[in-house]
Amino acid sequence: MNNSTKTNCCPEFNPEPWNEKEIIWNDKLFLKDKVISFFHIPLNFGKVMIKNMEKIKKADAIDENTIVLSNEKSLWGSDIFISVKKNIGDAETIRISGKFLSKVYEGSYQNMGKWINDMKNYVLSKNKK
Repeated sequence: MNNSTKTNCCPEFNPEPWNEKEIIWNDKLFLKDKVISFFHIPLNFGKVMIKNMEKIKKADAIDENTIVLSNEKSLWGSDIFISVKKNIGDAETIRISGKFLSKVYEGSYQNMGKWINDMKNYVLSKNKK
């Protein structure tokens, strides 16, 4: 039984394709929304994800390799981006292009500041900005 069957949610995350990798996207499409946070701890992430996944399913826009990104822009909120395979009429979508360095972190949200600093150092170690 896979994890998605056990949890009725998502397959177990495999960090291998994402940990310490360079990712190249050309106009990759994402649904964009906002999450309220308290010191980087999301307060309504579950509700926001459920709402958006219902929109995505209804529009038949589920990306085969769905990825969810979070832009931790402040202690009080973040933007989330859910990959989709087409535009969704009643949702904000954006396209992201570029080369990106990725690294996987696991643990408590209280470590977010440490991970942000670690990622900054990782990017510098690769001579990137």
